[in-house]
Amino acid sequence: MQVQNPHSIKYNGTIQGLKYIWKSEGFRGLFKGNGTNCARIIPNSAVKFFSYEEASKGILWLYRRQTRNEEAELTPVLRLGAGACAGIIAMSATYPMDMVRGRLTVQTEKSPRQYRGIFHALTTVLREEGPRSLYKGWLPSVIGVIPYVGLNFAVYESLKDWLIKSKALGLVDDNNELGVATRLACGAAAGTVGQTVAYPLDVIRRRMQMAGWKDAASVVTGDGKTKATLEYNGMVDAFRKTVRHEGFGALYKGLVPNSVKVVPSIAIAFVTYEMVKDILGVEMRISD
Repeated sequence: MQVQNPHSIKYNGTIQGLKYIWKSEGFRGLFKGNGTNCARIIPNSAVKFFSYEEASKGILWLYRRQTRNEEAELTPVLRLGAGACAGIIAMSATYPMDMVRGRLTVQTEKSPRQYRGIFHALTTVLREEGPRSLYKGWLPSVIGVIPYVGLNFAVYESLKDWLIKSKALGLVDDNNELGVATRLACGAAAGTVGQTVAYPLDVIRRRMQMAGWKDAASVVTGDGKTKATLEYNGMVDAFRKTVRHEGFGALYKGLVPNSVKVVPSIAIAFVTYEMVKDILGVEMRISD
């Protein structure tokens, strides 16, 4: 939905899109690019959580020195900064995998170019488009990841702290902890805020990843017929052309299916991370 040609639209909604993919490509079509996504998300999540903890420690240390208050705690703005640092580091470290995942996902059986898998896609892009092509769309990705990951961590931690300190709605147990369901709700709220704010940049990123791929114009139509060029000179140019040709609403194409995917994903990731650390006996938690 993010990249399909506006002059050859195959589906306008989530259900229609799922039905079209099922009919044209079968069950496997719903999982195209998932192997690449799994290979990307493992190091991405590991780097992101580790970077957040380290950035939080460093920012808190500087904040306490500046305020000369050893009891000072991280504020929502400082958490936003730590989350932004973590997002930039994790995104940059795994970006080529994300770029390849995007291309593997949109190609169909009728596409002129067929990538056979992760390694084949990486080597083909390197050979035909050069090393820099693996980082196409990196700038809007980094700009987008600042509010996205930053708000995820900031909203999640701040909501938890507020609920524990205020003991609002009676959600705090005898051990002054929040239950799994409550933490999942906090994670869902964080995911909703983060992805809604950063979503236009995600659309631009995905479109820039397609640009320069000589078969992209026919691939994104799904039938290999349309040959209109898909070229952007940069992030600003991509924004301008998208809005000019398709309207402001094009920046939110695919928001509904993305929300269905991202909101529970963020919630589960945060809660699982904390629970696994409890099981392993690691005392440090995100909000400490």
